[in-house]
Amino acid sequence: MKIWPFNRETKAFDLAVWSSEIAALFGVSISTGSGVSVSGSSALAVPAVQSAVRVISESAASLRAQVEVKEDGRWKAAPDHDVQSLINTGVSDWCSWYELVRDIVAECQISDAGGLAWVNRSESGVGEIIKYDSGLIKTERLNTGQYNYSLDNRGLAAADIIHMRSGFTRCPVTLAREAIGVAILIEKHTGTFFKNGARPSGVLETPKDLGDEGVKRMIAAWTAAHSGAANSGKTPILWGGTVYKPRAFSSVDSQLLELRTFANIEIARAFRVPPSMLFEMGRATWSNAEQMGREFLVYCLEPQLQALEAALRRALFNAEERKTHRIIFERDDLTRADLGARATAYSSLIAARVINANEAREWEGLPPYDEGNEFANPNTGSNQPGAAAPQKDKPDATE
Repeated sequence: MKIWPFNRETKAFDLAVWSSEIAALFGVSISTGSGVSVSGSSALAVPAVQSAVRVISESAASLRAQVEVKEDGRWKAAPDHDVQSLINTGVSDWCSWYELVRDIVAECQISDAGGLAWVNRSESGVGEIIKYDSGLIKTERLNTGQYNYSLDNRGLAAADIIHMRSGFTRCPVTLAREAIGVAILIEKHTGTFFKNGARPSGVLETPKDLGDEGVKRMIAAWTAAHSGAANSGKTPILWGGTVYKPRAFSSVDSQLLELRTFANIEIARAFRVPPSMLFEMGRATWSNAEQMGREFLVYCLEPQLQALEAALRRALFNAEERKTHRIIFERDDLTRADLGARATAYSSLIAARVINANEAREWEGLPPYDEGNEFANPNTGSNQPGAAAPQKDKPDATE
């Protein structure tokens, strides 16, 4: 008797491992060992998770994208391609290229299905790209790793879907749900701790039996007089031999800051983001901050950009174009040094004849000039292009 209607050859509805997509489909969240249910939306309520998702997605979206074509073994810009027009003017009447890339990369961090968008093609090429709300485009993963797609029970061609996937077929939020669940618990504990006046709990001891009504009145009076931050520090007045005995801080309360710091570092590990980029500056110094920024580019953002470029290339170009066309994100925008450092680097590269003067001007967004395409060292003689004009000898004052 077959009680589950889905094909067991696929993994989209495998009950052995619940994904965030299936959880969202049935309106439930994935529980953790701490008892906290973690989903994509609830995880974003943790500041460290939100900061990690934003720094990854917004950094990728802020990079300049360009369509390139391969000619004579070299990649050159293709400004007349229809995809470049979408990059420059917007992917639809209501969505810019920046918003599309940001939302796809962000969705890839919090959803097991990955970041998805539909490409609407016309006879002239790509007409628009639509980023539907998360979960509307359904995915079905086969054992071969191939995906089937549908929208409103209507199948979609895989060639028309931009699909950026995370590693292990699971997003960082799902893989790190235990660490995120602990962070959520710590946030709740902190809120409750300060809601109750940031004071440890205590006990009221009385030498005689007050009865049920007496206990209720004492609790009501004590709560009204001393509960809450507004009543913190007031002097209690006790009666009938009642004694208030405060309880000491527990180890959890006394190490709350250390626990919150550790939870943030665990989340940073899950997203491969340096803690300093989540504003956890405990171990950041002037000497290692720059190195951590470089590690973010190399070990965190670069893999995301590689996956995004591959997803865009599969969906925005046809089979023939994929052999000669690509979309590339300019990484130099994130590694751009200050003007003095750039000038020194350009001067050294031009003098070594690695680049010419017009290539350096192009990097700075400046127009070329005559003879700027020559590979020459302007420091070796006055006859070199770009060198200073020779000065005429001044007449001798005695003449």
